[in-house]
Amino acid sequence: MRFQQWVWVLLLGIAIPLFSETQYAENFEIEEFPTYKILHIKNPWRGSGDTSYTYALVPKAETLPEFPNHIRVIRTPVERIITMATVYLGPIQSLEMHHKLVGGAHLDLSNDPAIHELVKAGKIKPLQGGSAVDIESILLLQPDLILTFSTGESLYDTHPRLERANLPVVLTAGYMESDPLARSEWIKVVAAFVEKNDAAESLFSEIAGRYEALRKLTDTVKDKPEVFANAPFAGVWHLPGGKSYNAKRFNDAGANYLWADNDSPGGVPLDFEVILVKAANADIWINPGSHENLDSLLGLDERLTGFRAFREGMVFNSTKRVNPNGGNDIWERGINHPDEVLADLIKIFHPELLPDHEFIYYEKLK
Repeated sequence: MRFQQWVWVLLLGIAIPLFSETQYAENFEIEEFPTYKILHIKNPWRGSGDTSYTYALVPKAETLPEFPNHIRVIRTPVERIITMATVYLGPIQSLEMHHKLVGGAHLDLSNDPAIHELVKAGKIKPLQGGSAVDIESILLLQPDLILTFSTGESLYDTHPRLERANLPVVLTAGYMESDPLARSEWIKVVAAFVEKNDAAESLFSEIAGRYEALRKLTDTVKDKPEVFANAPFAGVWHLPGGKSYNAKRFNDAGANYLWADNDSPGGVPLDFEVILVKAANADIWINPGSHENLDSLLGLDERLTGFRAFREGMVFNSTKRVNPNGGNDIWERGINHPDEVLADLIKIFHPELLPDHEFIYYEKLK
């Protein structure tokens, strides 16, 4: 969905806004009013239906208008931020907001050295996430903004508990986007809370420009390698659906993803045998779980030797930037910089197109 650039129209003395423009994202809209912004979040989790969330971003210098009860008010610019997932740390880095981060869940998984230094110095407090979230610890940090997401499973989600505590929590839906650039565009949402809109627009424009330039390299490619993805876990193999952002990324990188005709935006659970029949002669295997070598991967199931890609060593995983605690930078910086991930994938599928590119996130398993 594309939203036209907003302009102010005076009609009968009432200021009527149009939506801010988004180039790729479908799950957020920002309305600009003279003294505040309205942020609309939709499609927050799979199967959420018409569920949506609305937030009013009101500058601290402005008089607080009256809003309907369902609208959460956040005073801006926020000074004290808590993140409940490492995916939010990418925008924190890009917008140079480390000094505003006072706490976060899963910080041990971050690949940002500055985050670890600030934790060590006691300036950022590590927090529990999921069902183990400690509301009292969060209250003591006096946050202006808490960024989180929802899976729709109340047992594990922190959002309902944070809401009940009347904390300034904002539910995002970036992971529900089906385009890598759409996920990256959520930097504009984070920027709105710190009044860094121009910086976010500029950063995203540069990222999108690089991504589109890379994508065009594969437009005329005729020989596309057949690709399959992921690995079995607990007896089930979840493949990226054909409408998922991973499938879109494979296509943009010039691959023939074998499940591209699937209409699911999420993971598709399939039996091992079904995948083996279809992908036995595939050229490349991508993203096989967290495995960093072929021996580890083979330990899952001896039948993996049935895949030609395994036998010929054409298995690639995004394990090049993983910290000692298992935190993978592809879910931190990589979400914010899909152009870098795309360059890696093009190097895998069509190395002749980027002969000088050095892998950033991916490596070939040995």
